[in-house]
Amino acid sequence: MPLSPSPAELPAQVFARRRAEVFQALAGGVMVLPAAPVRFRSRDTEYRYRPDSELYYVCGADEPGTVAVLTGGDEPRFVLFVRDRDPDAELWAGPRMGVAAAMERLGADETYSLSQLESRLPALLQAGDRIHFRSGAKGDVYRLVQGALEHARARGARTGSGPRGVLDPGEILDELRLVKDEHEIECLRHACAVSMAGHRAAMAAVAPGVGEWVLEAEMNAAFRRAGASGPAFDTIAASGPNACVLHYVENSRTVADGDLVILDAGAEVELYNGDITRTVPVSGRFTSEQRVVYEVVEAARSAALAVVRPGVPVSDVHDAAVRVIVDGLLSMGVLAGDAEEARAGGAYRGFFPHQTSHWLGLDVHDPGDYAKAGQPRLLQSGMVLTVEPGIYIPPGTDAAPGLQGLGVRIEDDVLVTEDGCENLTAQLPTSAEDMERLVGSAR
Repeated sequence: MPLSPSPAELPAQVFARRRAEVFQALAGGVMVLPAAPVRFRSRDTEYRYRPDSELYYVCGADEPGTVAVLTGGDEPRFVLFVRDRDPDAELWAGPRMGVAAAMERLGADETYSLSQLESRLPALLQAGDRIHFRSGAKGDVYRLVQGALEHARARGARTGSGPRGVLDPGEILDELRLVKDEHEIECLRHACAVSMAGHRAAMAAVAPGVGEWVLEAEMNAAFRRAGASGPAFDTIAASGPNACVLHYVENSRTVADGDLVILDAGAEVELYNGDITRTVPVSGRFTSEQRVVYEVVEAARSAALAVVRPGVPVSDVHDAAVRVIVDGLLSMGVLAGDAEEARAGGAYRGFFPHQTSHWLGLDVHDPGDYAKAGQPRLLQSGMVLTVEPGIYIPPGTDAAPGLQGLGVRIEDDVLVTEDGCENLTAQLPTSAEDMERLVGSAR
């Protein structure tokens, strides 16, 4: 399966075009994007490094310690600070770009050693009237940003210069990232293809007596075999009552005959993510109660998918799913009363508590507002979102005994196109018959 190119091989003009859009939005401001920190699992044992999404989006930088500075105005500049080459450190952790290679690879106007950050960043910050910097970040960059604000507050009144406030970089970057370019769409296609391969492998292993952890292992192994860096998030293999826990990740139960299993997982391929959910019957056949719930969720998925097109409020996707699910819950006797009242009053939320969609991209829950000025955002060509309705009937409810403890979720990844939408995960079927066919096919 062909995979998307590595960051070094992505066309430099892709990142240059993105920076041009950032410069235009920056006006007289300065944007500071530090790399994600190295995180430790315990003591000196590190997690595998995952680059910061914003930093990568703007310039393709994927090394720890990197700091990108974009200064707006009449003469916009892209300045990089990176780690020096260090043979001793590289012996343990692999090669570093170094200053010269970083300048050539990432197309910076100026590139400096990270050791010069303390001496050079303050002047870059003073050139702007505001600083775009994520306030949750800590360390040296945070300290220097605070220092720039204090300096401007103390002396800027006399000169009319220096930054007077800090804004979230998302004010600019979230809007840009919301509509994917052709390179991002290609990466997402590959991530979805690998994600589908993982689901097929996990569904094939489903059988009574199999551990949830085995299904997780089959999923993640398939991701890696296909070239993914790994799962985009902790793989969910939730059987029986665990399927009613939305973000269940312990995967420690032994699957029992008669269970349903929710498999919610996606692969990360060159930092872009798939996110798919399928629900399968362990025995290879849905019971009559399971099938009723499944068919309602599948109908909700189809109804939600049918409204995805440019110009439609994103809230319509959720509303379409809610209409079907409320009608289904009423017909099953899980809810009682009037359908319109159940929808308006939110009575269904005890059984369908989450939204139907989230944005998808470099982050599994990609940034971007779902409403602007109090109105739902309109879908645009190039947006990518999930469609994932579900029904969860925990034990102990007033539902019929055969319905209690059932959880069903079905999720696809969808690209908004110029005249409608494209289901990027359509090759992994969703019908009840297909779920019965695919489960346990390795037996």
